[in-house]
Amino acid sequence: MEKLVIIPTFNERENIAAIIAAVFDLQAGYHILIIDDGSPDGTAAIVEDLMKLHEGQLFIEKRAGKLGLGTAYIHGFKWALEKGYQYIFEMDADFSHSPQDLERLYAACNIIGADLAVGSRYVKGGRTENWPLDRHIYSKGGAFYTKLITWLPVNDPTAGFVCYKRKVLETINLDEIRFVGYAFQIEMKFAAWKLGFIIKEVPIKFVDRKIGASKMTKGIIKEAILGVLNMQWQSSTGKFIKIIKRIRVNF
Repeated sequence: MEKLVIIPTFNERENIAAIIAAVFDLQAGYHILIIDDGSPDGTAAIVEDLMKLHEGQLFIEKRAGKLGLGTAYIHGFKWALEKGYQYIFEMDADFSHSPQDLERLYAACNIIGADLAVGSRYVKGGRTENWPLDRHIYSKGGAFYTKLITWLPVNDPTAGFVCYKRKVLETINLDEIRFVGYAFQIEMKFAAWKLGFIIKEVPIKFVDRKIGASKMTKGIIKEAILGVLNMQWQSSTGKFIKIIKRIRVNF
């Protein structure tokens, strides 16, 4: 088992079957783990039906209630490490991230030598599509703010289309990752960078969802603003590395 795509879901019944099919249509050896937060629209039931067609390739972990994006990925990371996967991907369920770009992220880690590959909207060749003005302002403003405060050498720090090598997730103390929204994405990249891992940005086209509702809230934005300040303060005092680095454990 080498490659696992983790897809968190909450009320994604309109998208879930299609995104699963698109990943498997690549015929590139990807397995998929759905982390469903108790979707009342029946998302989990659709996945469970599809598992009969993709036995040993499609999996689901069901959680009770909407517990947040960050905790969903942490749950998935631990599951992936326990099962022995070598490359672990984050991807949205709503086709904002093109499944075809999975191979480009994989190549950045497997061939080019990155430890963490980020599908980036804000490097040459990257772009967004069908975004309203407020999304542009929040996203680009957040990226600028994060780089200004933390010096993190990533142009798209809130990006949620990512490939991790196993060793990155083994080294980060996942139990100390505290944020749940966009701040989670920043925290993971900041931790990887501070621990000396190589980060490579891969240009992608990010398309705003056409079906279903966005999960963006004011609380998520506030968490990111305050979270960046907190991470930088901890880093400047030397506390961040002590907290975030764990003793290596063989799974």
